[in-house]
Amino acid sequence: MRILITNDDGIAAPGLNALTEIAHTLAGPEGEVWTVAPAFEQSGVGHCISYTHPTLISRLDDRRYAAEGSPADCVLAAIHEVFGGDKPDLILSGVNRGNNAGENVVYSGTVGGAMEGALQGVPSIALSQYMGPATRALDDPFEAARIHGADVIRRLLDRGIWDEAAYRIFYNVNFPPVAAADVKGLRVAPQGFRTGSHFTTEPHLSPSGKPFFWIKGGAQGPAEPGSDVTLNLEGYVTVTPLRCDLTAHDRLKDLEAALA
Repeated sequence: MRILITNDDGIAAPGLNALTEIAHTLAGPEGEVWTVAPAFEQSGVGHCISYTHPTLISRLDDRRYAAEGSPADCVLAAIHEVFGGDKPDLILSGVNRGNNAGENVVYSGTVGGAMEGALQGVPSIALSQYMGPATRALDDPFEAARIHGADVIRRLLDRGIWDEAAYRIFYNVNFPPVAAADVKGLRVAPQGFRTGSHFTTEPHLSPSGKPFFWIKGGAQGPAEPGSDVTLNLEGYVTVTPLRCDLTAHDRLKDLEAALA
């Protein structure tokens, strides 16, 4: 098996080290693990691609590259530059430092890397580690993902739904903010929504008096029961099937009737 790994936290991120271990476990001694990851942190870029300027890619080591672009750029660079148009057997994106559950899915560069993999016709999985008080107390805050990650991916590869539709299914996996021994199990869950929590801005002035602002995240608390957010906080690994098709299919007929 040839596995491509990427992330949005950057080539030097500790979560990428955890994903490298997971990928080598899956690939086995006869497999290959290739890394093409952003040279710098790309958190929050979603499925952005560098469409209006060139992207520098550098070989750092055998099967290890850094690209000055987004996670989606890295997937494109891997398939069409590093592999010469060939496709890997599997794309893994992460392990992100922090959850990509609920509305975070929309903004996530980690999910964006897996999304581009799906658009390229490759089985793809995004992986993120929820952080909290329990993980801060651990020597390895990625412990839950590191210990349980390979098993979760194997279960998806063996028994998951992998269709060949125009907009293929890809998967979003979130590990709970607990020690590996405290993980309660695996749950399939819909994407949740944290009511009242949203991104805002925080204004600042430069020393010269020019106005700037930081984007500020909202609270990462619970959402509706049974959602990815809530189940993560209850100690479960969550798996959410996603598609790139954003059509509200449940409203098509109603809208057609309303506009007739």
